[in-house]
Amino acid sequence: MQTNVNNNLEAVSDIDNQTGVESLAQQWAKKYVQNLQVDTNYSDSVKTQDLAEIVSLTGREKTAQKITESLRSVSAKAWNQTEALLAEQVKLHSINSSLINPWEIAGDSFNIYQKVLEVYTQKATLRPLALVMQLAQEGNPLYEQALQVYTEQVAPNQLATVVGADIGVIRKKYTSKDPRVIGFVTMQFHYTSQMLLEDLEPIERSLIGAYFKVIDDHLYMPLQRAYEAAARHDYNSAAMSAVRKLLPISTAIAKNICHKVIELYPHSRCLSGALSDPIVKISSIRDVEMFQVYLWVCVLEGNIDAVLQELFPLCLMLYPTLNVEWDIVRQMLVLLKQEIETHLTSAENHTLIAYLQALQEMFSKEVIG
Repeated sequence: MQTNVNNNLEAVSDIDNQTGVESLAQQWAKKYVQNLQVDTNYSDSVKTQDLAEIVSLTGREKTAQKITESLRSVSAKAWNQTEALLAEQVKLHSINSSLINPWEIAGDSFNIYQKVLEVYTQKATLRPLALVMQLAQEGNPLYEQALQVYTEQVAPNQLATVVGADIGVIRKKYTSKDPRVIGFVTMQFHYTSQMLLEDLEPIERSLIGAYFKVIDDHLYMPLQRAYEAAARHDYNSAAMSAVRKLLPISTAIAKNICHKVIELYPHSRCLSGALSDPIVKISSIRDVEMFQVYLWVCVLEGNIDAVLQELFPLCLMLYPTLNVEWDIVRQMLVLLKQEIETHLTSAENHTLIAYLQALQEMFSKEVIG
């Protein structure tokens, strides 16, 4: 597996030069681990030995077995939900229905989940389980310390390098047919992950949920496209400098923006609930990160094709269906511009400003009301 990880990293980008500077892919993986969130929606009475059992190799294999046994039936249910949500959009947007093959999408998703479970059940080598148990026994909050350490130990960052390229291939396959088809793929994975997590214990959900988020991120965000575009830049170019600065803080930026949007629109609701509901906040943060990654792609490619061909059509298809208000999207873009300006030099900001303005114009009231 380590050989595969190394090969994937080399294939993703060659910007990691003799100075030992990290590639964008490695930076994203590091950022991912630093932003892991652990599910705290369970009792403090969870026993230390319960944690030891679940995070042991045997325990993880049992979790993986449960997921594997329900994966096929869950995949079918997830597709039914996806189709119910988006069937009307096929007609409304004149999408060629022959391009949407549920069996192909289900097969691709099954293969990705299998890879995820392979990584999840590997023998962890970064930290001994004893360290986790020591943290718990010393009185550190179980779900904030010990579980977080172990979640880091079982390496979603490694998963990002293992499946990132594969998901990039899936994205490219579906977007090349019609960029809007990726909307069906992302919702299929989204519902599948949700349903799979429902049947797990809280600690299991915390652990495997971190892995499922890696899938979610790479499906929604054109990360591989950003890496490939970065490989064509000089390391010290203004565009690369801007992206390198923004990438590690993209989650923090997204959280700040979402917090401000909730304050500005306290009574707004989407299909899944209020903006302040935990499940909506997670999706909102991911969406703001998605806009950032598309912005990086525009900067690195030197054009706005990624937004024109993928992001804008997808938003037109998904957001009305999910009851996302366009005013909120517009406010998010205003806040994004403000956030970016505070972190970049004038030269770095200059590389982004034209693309940000283009985004604002595309989502303006004059265009979509």
